[in-house]
Amino acid sequence: MRLTYLALAIIGTLVPWLLFADWFAGFGLAPQGFIAAAFANSVASAFTADVIISSVTFLLWSFLDARKMDIRHWWVVLPANFMVGLSLALPLYLWLREGERVKPLGA
Repeated sequence: MRLTYLALAIIGTLVPWLLFADWFAGFGLAPQGFIAAAFANSVASAFTADVIISSVTFLLWSFLDARKMDIRHWWVVLPANFMVGLSLALPLYLWLREGERVKPLGA
């Protein structure tokens, strides 16, 4: 499963950034325009709200889970979530979590 999570993290990075690249090529680094586009209509607003709520929920859960599971590098999901999105942060965290499960005895 660990390789699957890694593959999904890579796909979850490439797909959004390829789509973002098109927008940035046309509009440049314009945060106000980016936010306006994310909430351009009710469908876009619903998807944007869904991702924001899901991201906040995931970050809270993963923080608490990482403490319980003693996952040392949990913090990497924060920049992953803010710089790419949940499509990278979630499979990345699951990849980290799966790696913690296969620690050798005595580690």
